[in-house]
Amino acid sequence: MPPEISAPESRRAWRWVPSLYFCQGIPNVVMTSLSVVMFKNLNVSNADIAFYTSMPYLPWVIKPLWSPLVEMFGKKRWWIVSLQFVISIAFALVALTLPAPDFFRYVLAILWLIAFSSATHDIAADGFYLLALPPHHQAAFVGVRSTCFRLAMIAGKGGLVWLAGRLLGITGHATQAWSWIFLFLAGLFLLAGIYHLRSLPQLVADGGVRTTRSGTTDFWEAFRSFFAKPGIGSAVTFLLLYRLAEALALKLVEPFLLDPRIKGGLGLSNEQLGISYGIVGVIALLTGGLFGGYLISRHGLRRMLWPMLVVMHLPIAIFLLLALAQPVSLIIISSALAVEQFGYGFGFTAYMVYMMMIAQGEHKTAHYAICTGFMALGIMLPGMEAGKIQEQVGYVNFFIWVCVATLPSFFAAALIKIDPAFGKKLG
Repeated sequence: MPPEISAPESRRAWRWVPSLYFCQGIPNVVMTSLSVVMFKNLNVSNADIAFYTSMPYLPWVIKPLWSPLVEMFGKKRWWIVSLQFVISIAFALVALTLPAPDFFRYVLAILWLIAFSSATHDIAADGFYLLALPPHHQAAFVGVRSTCFRLAMIAGKGGLVWLAGRLLGITGHATQAWSWIFLFLAGLFLLAGIYHLRSLPQLVADGGVRTTRSGTTDFWEAFRSFFAKPGIGSAVTFLLLYRLAEALALKLVEPFLLDPRIKGGLGLSNEQLGISYGIVGVIALLTGGLFGGYLISRHGLRRMLWPMLVVMHLPIAIFLLLALAQPVSLIIISSALAVEQFGYGFGFTAYMVYMMMIAQGEHKTAHYAICTGFMALGIMLPGMEAGKIQEQVGYVNFFIWVCVATLPSFFAAALIKIDPAFGKKLG
């Protein structure tokens, strides 16, 4: 570690690493899940929900393009704290605009602000983490980062959706219930900004570096070298198609679970949704991811890719079975969702490890960021059209289409080449 970097000891890192990555997860879950449930409660159509809540993935798609700005201007510590205050204000604005007659337009504009702020916050937080901790502490806290990010998923998809349901039952008004939820989030991020202003360490090497011809050349060289990698066309195809079926289903799962049975849904309440999909489902997702990581660490990515591909995609048929049977038992529904989410978490691990393999080389950090951009694009584009398809054909036929959409993933996997040894030491 360079001597000029004043890194805190492991004990001090516990004061900020968990809270920082919990804060990184909350805006993400707001964009991907919480906004979907809110708009569904406010009687927005499935087509509009899927299209307009998928579009704000764009900042995560293109964030590698402005990541150098975070490096060149200001301290990462300043970016983190400032953006947490900005996100706090944005959450408060959502709460204030929800009662407006034209709330949908206003809230969408604010969600774009949250998305850009969150994507930039991710850049600053990850960069600060690399500067503040020596390499051996970075490795030790990887699991802490991941766990706290996923705890944010449980808190958002589970706890806040459940709480919104309780508030809806108390107030009788979805607008008022969700206004309280976003005021709570605004307060949470206000406190987070104040807390991190005090707890994030001051780093000598955290100053902004003004752009130079050499720095600009390195930036564009990272992009050039990524697209010059052998087999990059097959790799990008894989990154875009591996999650195609899940991307189609993602924006419609919660509307499907909430819609009344007469419309083909399962008629769950917010409280039931929070328990079955937000808590049970996310725990199953995490368990599948941990098990997938363990197997890859033992056997390598090349050996495990196809088994994980199959396990990820076969359970997608559970959505079709639920649409056909429309069970009333929350235990049956929760169990079915747990199986599907376990399979998704298990198979998604292979995708993440493949991105690590593609990123290997001189510009590892930049190349991994480019991979995550393609990952976000692969979710954004199918999700934008999913709602229109569902409204035209109904839930049963939509989930049949989702099952058919698993086939391109197998085609894309057949095109890529994998180092036989890669992954065995990553776990």
